[in-house]
Amino acid sequence: MNTDYMTPDTSEDLQMIRESARNFAEKHIRPHVMEWDEAQHFPKDLFHKMGEQGFMGVLVPEEYGGSGLGYQEYITIIEETTKVCSSIGLSLAAHNSLGTNHILSFGTEEQKQKYLPKLASGEHIAFWGLTEANTGSDAGRMQCVAKKDGDYYVINGTKNWITHGRSGDVGVVIVRTGEPLDSHGMSAFIIERDMEGFSGGKKENKLGMRASETAELIFDNCRVHKSQLLGKEGEGFIQSMKILDGGRISIGALSLGIAKGSYDAALKYSKEREQFGKPISSFQAISFKLADMATEIEASELLIRKAGHLKNNHLPVTKISAMAKYYASEACVRAATEAVQIHGGYGFTKDFPVEKFFRDCKLCTIGEGTSEIQKLVISRKILKD
Repeated sequence: MNTDYMTPDTSEDLQMIRESARNFAEKHIRPHVMEWDEAQHFPKDLFHKMGEQGFMGVLVPEEYGGSGLGYQEYITIIEETTKVCSSIGLSLAAHNSLGTNHILSFGTEEQKQKYLPKLASGEHIAFWGLTEANTGSDAGRMQCVAKKDGDYYVINGTKNWITHGRSGDVGVVIVRTGEPLDSHGMSAFIIERDMEGFSGGKKENKLGMRASETAELIFDNCRVHKSQLLGKEGEGFIQSMKILDGGRISIGALSLGIAKGSYDAALKYSKEREQFGKPISSFQAISFKLADMATEIEASELLIRKAGHLKNNHLPVTKISAMAKYYASEACVRAATEAVQIHGGYGFTKDFPVEKFFRDCKLCTIGEGTSEIQKLVISRKILKD
């Protein structure tokens, strides 16, 4: 097996990308992290700046205005951004791997030429809508419906828990065009913000990831021309499952960034904080926590990098991406929890970054398929194989 993915930092180009992402995050994100978090402010202008850096079209080919990079570079950018602010990392991941990638993966040449350049430049921000209030993992029972009317489809219903549901400019939604529970009864459409009958609804008041906007999408007799259909009618669910394979790599990278951020903060604090006349890092109870964190971070990264390697080489990735997402997300929760414990009372205050990592980390075990769904995907694959 090709194991190049195991030592990603040996690549000079990748290391330059890491430094670029790290420097951008330190300059443009870190000074505002808690301000944005407290206000639940989605800093849309920041994403325009990220577009100028090439971070909004990482996987988009240069012919469509993107950076033309691969998954190793993408993982690195998400990781470095998330180490500073997981809310921004989440929004960056959702833009790249969901809405933008769906158009890239399944759009016609005309659709790609129309939408990808503005998405890759950061002029437009993407959203992606699959989930509904009563249909999370049970997507086959979705109630958002599109009815054919001549050259148009009329969409009615709502989508929930949508990143950039209010602020996104262009996105992809999967709606029912056939019978419930039919995997070929759903279709994907490109939706523009100014379409009549389409609007953003309730913005969620969240525990964590508060600077990443999450809101409803509302369709009230929204007429969408057939030219906005991605692929053929009935292919929406199958397309979505393929998009989620890549999306799980994104959540793995997001989890990795949170775990590394938590670990770095805990390591630093443990060397500075003294009790009984010596740094608390010298106590076995603390040093063993750090050892567990460091080991799980290494294991997480290997799984995530392997998934990126498979994705880059167009090899089957469903099982490994689910493993990467499952393991890394659970590991990041453990890392954030232990980081707070190492900080003691200070970890429970907003003066230290571990408090925010602790609030943000839990979403990684829920978004784009819960840990339980990942285990379902993994078990089905290993039993089938």
